Amino acid sequence: MYYLQKVNVVLEYTAYEILFAPLAEELRRRGIRMRTYGIDTAEGRALSNELSNAQPNEQPSEEGLLWITDHPELARRLAEEKRAVLAFLHEGNEGQDFGEVRYACENPDEVESVYLEGVYRRYRGLPLDILSTERLYLRETTEADVDVFYRIYADPSITQYMEGLYPDRQQEKAYVREYIEKIYGFYDFGVWTVGKRDTGEVIGRAGFAYREGFEDPEIGFVIGVPWQRQGYAYEICTAILRHGWERLGFTRVRALVEPDNTASLHLCRKLGMECQGEVTDKGIRYLYMLLCRGDGVPASV
Repeated sequence: MYYLQKVNVVLEYTAYEILFAPLAEELRRRGIRMRTYGIDTAEGRALSNELSNAQPNEQPSEEGLLWITDHPELARRLAEEKRAVLAFLHEGNEGQDFGEVRYACENPDEVESVYLEGVYRRYRGLPLDILSTERLYLRETTEADVDVFYRIYADPSITQYMEGLYPDRQQEKAYVREYIEKIYGFYDFGVWTVGKRDTGEVIGRAGFAYREGFEDPEIGFVIGVPWQRQGYAYEICTAILRHGWERLGFTRVRALVEPDNTASLHLCRKLGMECQGEVTDKGIRYLYMLLCRGDGVPASV
């Protein structure tokens, strides 16, 4: 499902308009409208005047709209008004100040609609859908998930081998807000929310993270007790590893597992991971499990 409905491209350097042709065609196939304006044309000036007359910090009047512009002043104004805007960077505007604009591109002929959808959702606080399997879906975590996480983590077995949540729910929600902005927004991956496709209910978390002092990304997961022993962890971790290889370009993924955590060790081995020895992190002894691209992960679940 795409929330993005329309893209306005406003260019100061109209010679670059031709670079947007492939994107315009892909958007058209998805039913998303795109219009291109020159900043100095009558239509471009009308758009600029409309934005100039807007009240400070007013909410965007058009849902589903993303702006792309190479004009720094217009970009800054759009960002100040909390509109979804993507800066187009090129030789003509090199080194200019685009203010608080959060996202930029340099090669619009290589930009895909899925990327623009992601930019739009980031601005609107909408979670990105990551992938789905036969029984499960994986998406970015939201503040609304926190209450479910507290119910899942309430079972002592969940925190036997992993850290728990903050004692105060507002602290946890603040952490999630920061995580969305700084982890998802920067790395384009992280620990995501796992849910069932048939009911929509959230059943756990899974994804990738970097641990201080270690080079390779680490896979991690937690499935709530009521949904354990049904193959969900293997199903979602298999899909996540494939996502790591194909979408994120990973070549190695590790897992640190305490020696007596037999359930996680069994899953790691089933995924094709092999033990590389022992390591100690923050005083805890772990088995260092490693998987290299092409080793052990089946093509489908």
